[in-house]
Amino acid sequence: MVYSPVIGIITDIEDEYFKLKRQYSDAVVRAGGIPVLIPPTINTTLYAKSINGLLIPGGDDLNPFYYNEAKIFRVKPVSKKRSDFEISLLQEVINLNKPVLGICYGMQLMNVFFGGLLYQDIDSQVSVEINHKKNYHMIVITENRFLKKGTFSVNSTHHQAIKELGKGLLAFAFSTDNLIEAFCKEDYTFLVGVQWHPELMIEDENALSLFKSFVEASSDS
Repeated sequence: MVYSPVIGIITDIEDEYFKLKRQYSDAVVRAGGIPVLIPPTINTTLYAKSINGLLIPGGDDLNPFYYNEAKIFRVKPVSKKRSDFEISLLQEVINLNKPVLGICYGMQLMNVFFGGLLYQDIDSQVSVEINHKKNYHMIVITENRFLKKGTFSVNSTHHQAIKELGKGLLAFAFSTDNLIEAFCKEDYTFLVGVQWHPELMIEDENALSLFKSFVEASSDS
């Protein structure tokens, strides 16, 4: 019998509700995995042992105190309970050498986890040619193990970006105004962060191949 890997997806917190946009779980199913929603609670060790791969989805912003900066006025942090939980779970999953995929906010949190820094607000802190908060823009994907090399169009829904890459991370995709759009961990089987939202582009060959690569890597963990 062939078993499908269990992919844990962390939910957001809104008042008394846990929430997650369904496109994340739909993309995991499309790629052959079994999505399991993980609410930010306390037992990260049990969750890490129970899943085959971890998906950290998008959200609002990571509080800048995690990278030792004061918050500027345009930042809207996610719940500290969520981000503390994600950092703890990410550490547990890495200790077990299981695959990780971070999307948008998830990518930014992973970068900070490895000691990197963020632009808190792109428009306020860096000169760019693209409106990264809406519509689509072009990115250049360089040689890597996870996505096809070339120039592609991706969606834009973020106002923060990587300022300094975390230790051990390798950037392999860039916007045409030179912001980092994707990275991987060089000495790890599958740890990838992407700035765009591939779950919203699942009919796109590159988007689907990313989820399939993630699920396939999770099959071995």
